[in-house]
Amino acid sequence: MTSIGLRVLIVLALVFGALFGAYHFGGSVCDAKWQARWDERDTQDATAKANNEAAERTKEQAQQQAINKVVQNGQAFIDTATAAVTAANRESDGLRNKADAAAAVVAASKASVNSCTAAAGQAATRAAMVLADVLKRADQRAGDLAAVADQARARGMTCEQAYDGISK
Repeated sequence: MTSIGLRVLIVLALVFGALFGAYHFGGSVCDAKWQARWDERDTQDATAKANNEAAERTKEQAQQQAINKVVQNGQAFIDTATAAVTAANRESDGLRNKADAAAAVVAASKASVNSCTAAAGQAATRAAMVLADVLKRADQRAGDLAAVADQARARGMTCEQAYDGISK
């Protein structure tokens, strides 16, 4: 090759190298701009996520506190109902004792009659004893059912209040 051809080749190589360098630099600058935008967007997303998590955590804590308060109130209501059942059972015990005493009085009065009326007296005594027993059992069952109903009502009200506290 001649020196002119070599010079042209060198100049062309330098021009090509300069153009490639400029192209590569422009691409790098453009990539850096886009990367900065992506980084900014990622930072904004992370900040928004942290803010949303904090807000949801605050809501969850408020709901949990409301539920805890409802549970405490419900337990107080259940305790009150249990105390009322205990008091009612004490009164029922008195009623049952009176029924037993009345049956014993009937039995004692029929025992002192003469032998002709003894069979009739025994039947009446048995009827009084059965009636006293039925009264005692009915009273006991009514007390049991009342206790179950009070518990169910208290638990239902507690559940309803907890749902209302969460749904607001």
